Amino acid sequence: MTLPPTSSLKTRIALPADEADVVALRRALVAKLTYAVGKDPLVASNHDWFVATALTVRDRIVDRWFPSTRAIYEQKRKRVYYLSMEFLIGRLLGDSLNNLGLTETMRAALAELGVDLERLRTIEPDAALGNGGLGRLAACFMESMASLSVAAHGYGIRYDHGLFRQYIKDGWQMEAPENWLASGNPWEFERPEVLFHIGFGGHVELVQEGSGAGGYHWRPAETVEALAYDTPVVGWRGKHVNTLRLWSARAPDPLGLEAFNRGDHLGALASQARAQSISQVLYPSDETPAGEELRLRQEYFFSSAALQDIIRRHMEQHDGDVRALNEHVAIQLNDTHPAIAIPELMRLLVDVHGLEWEAAWTITQATFSYTNHTLLPEALEHWGVPLMERLLPRHMQIIYMINALHLDRLRAAGKIEENEVGEVSLIDEQAGRKVRMGWLSFVGAHKVNGVSALHTELMRQTVFSTFNRIYPDRIVNKTNGITFRRWLMEANPGLTRLLAETVGGKVLDDPMALADFAAYADDTGVQDRFAAIRKDHKVALARLISERLHIRVNPDALFDTQIKRIHEYKRQLLNILETIALYDSMRAQPTRSWTPRVKIFAGKAAASYHRAKLIIKLINDVAQVVNSDPTLNGKLKVVFLPNYNVSLAEAIIPASDLSEQISTAGMEASGTGNMKLALNGALTIGTLDGANVEIKQQVGDDNIFIFGMTAAEVEAKRRDGVGARDLVAASPMLSQVLEQVASGVFSPSEPDLYRDLVESLLDHDHFLVLSDFDAYAAAQAQVADRWKDQKAWRRSAILNTAHMGWFSSDRTIREYAREIWDVPVQ
Repeated sequence: MTLPPTSSLKTRIALPADEADVVALRRALVAKLTYAVGKDPLVASNHDWFVATALTVRDRIVDRWFPSTRAIYEQKRKRVYYLSMEFLIGRLLGDSLNNLGLTETMRAALAELGVDLERLRTIEPDAALGNGGLGRLAACFMESMASLSVAAHGYGIRYDHGLFRQYIKDGWQMEAPENWLASGNPWEFERPEVLFHIGFGGHVELVQEGSGAGGYHWRPAETVEALAYDTPVVGWRGKHVNTLRLWSARAPDPLGLEAFNRGDHLGALASQARAQSISQVLYPSDETPAGEELRLRQEYFFSSAALQDIIRRHMEQHDGDVRALNEHVAIQLNDTHPAIAIPELMRLLVDVHGLEWEAAWTITQATFSYTNHTLLPEALEHWGVPLMERLLPRHMQIIYMINALHLDRLRAAGKIEENEVGEVSLIDEQAGRKVRMGWLSFVGAHKVNGVSALHTELMRQTVFSTFNRIYPDRIVNKTNGITFRRWLMEANPGLTRLLAETVGGKVLDDPMALADFAAYADDTGVQDRFAAIRKDHKVALARLISERLHIRVNPDALFDTQIKRIHEYKRQLLNILETIALYDSMRAQPTRSWTPRVKIFAGKAAASYHRAKLIIKLINDVAQVVNSDPTLNGKLKVVFLPNYNVSLAEAIIPASDLSEQISTAGMEASGTGNMKLALNGALTIGTLDGANVEIKQQVGDDNIFIFGMTAAEVEAKRRDGVGARDLVAASPMLSQVLEQVASGVFSPSEPDLYRDLVESLLDHDHFLVLSDFDAYAAAQAQVADRWKDQKAWRRSAILNTAHMGWFSSDRTIREYAREIWDVPVQ
């Protein structure tokens, strides 16, 4: 078939702009600029125009938001509340315009005013409300719930500075505050009337009633106010709008006037500083007792504010009948961060609303469901009992009661032996008494879901094996998904246009229609269009790399990408060690026909995760050596792009040829970056871990590069002993790489910098980097061979895109709605 010429990278998928709509929008823009921003168009800056544009778009979202909310109230629909520490929503201008179908109209209206829409899109800061996959998943789910008209609210924290802004100095990760709110946030609405008091510390009193019955009254020593900020979340084609409500912390008395008048000007602000610290930073370091306490304060702060708001809304809408809460409310806990909401709901139902314990517990279990995101023991939160008793004394009492009744029921039913009590107790008595928040989430929820088929099965077999035997129907699978509106239409408009022109406009509404694109996998014309679209993105990314890092890369090279949080189990270390091996081979055989390759890394390491930060340093040190070696003639480049966020991902993903998903099998719950990259045509190199298993099933064995041990083999290897030194001795290539790293070849000014890193691999290779090295290197050789046959590569890339429809977050949300929340979707 004959196709139109390649679209511009700036082209968005939209109908041509209607002139009357353009005129109306242009007038609205000028009015916003004049009366809301307070600027004359003749002197307005690009930022002024961005704010005016955002406010103009927000007005049109509000026009849909209010009817959506009214309809929910009128129909008394059951609501879903999604509680998450992170919502990595990224920039909202392009996403909102796309979902409203206003992109081209806005582009034309701004152009008539001499303003470039694409320039405005880059001015908007990324909302610093998340870190990685957990937060991005929450954002995708919020958008899909709106697109499917699920009555939903998201609840989280309005972080002033997010995680941190990452920059690199001498190869090391450095952290600075992410000042995303410095110029305000035009998308949000402050709700000063929505204010809840959150208590900490103090003591619990037994209050005797006249009949002799007693209740408990918590008297906190400290109170913090939670102030609501609402951001409307618009769904596809603007049919429905939901609300993301974020909480900001402040002190009830912002200034200690008596202390101020005594001359203690700093001390007068102490209570305000202590309160505001709750909503300052995402994931403060918990290496110190103060940091650990702050994390718990954050989790309780937003969970309590959310529950108070949920109950208030329910009581207003349903005649004050708190006993019907679970009939009208579904609460999803995104990981264990909001697990404290379970005893908090019990406290509110029993202590505040006067329900008897059993009735309150029935409501609580029926209301909550819990998403588990990890099998890593350190990520399944544990809070020390002394900290809980000091900070949340009433909640600790409630947790003790939940645990006692839980264990008593199991004993009475004969479901556990006495030697199994410790396995299912909410209190871990080993190495200091701690509350197991994962266990609390499991016991307090009616459904517990994993996020990929493999992860869910491993949950049943490992971390929750005893619970699964006792409650065999509680664990279910809900494989993660991504919103194609962001990761295809916004990130890759050229590919979206090609899809619409080949398989039809239905692909914009139904992700499963992507399957029809498979019929074009061998079409030379489509392959050429597909390659030209990718080349546009690669040129753009090469330009970005040059601007930010002053490194020149070849857009015709294979772009080999690993973009994700830096963690040992994700094995960026395996990637860079194999890169060194490739570098050695290229130098040893300079006349060989090597596949040109650009190794692209991006991701943040937790500020206190020293090993992960050392791996970033190694990547940058290797890059310094490789990129300056003239013998390679530019055929291998290594780049680490700092401050990875949603906007950077939107630039990298459509330009990537190879997707690195190489985690130790059994340790990545799902992954969503693997889905985004494959959707945009990147071929995956990976282990049989997380959603890689399901991606392989969808795209076929010939269109993915799988290597390494399975989860079962990993478990057996660890059980039997790794024997890393024997592995290294049997692999000359690996032995040489480790010797280079350990001896300081890549760190000549600090020759011993990586010696301990190498020794730890040899002595305790927990993540089996060395065990999988040779298999990974062999898979990379297969990648290089496939790349030389561009027709075969393009065919596989097209088939990857065509078979990603199942990984839409719309599919995931439909499954949640039907099987967990019991709510309708459209």
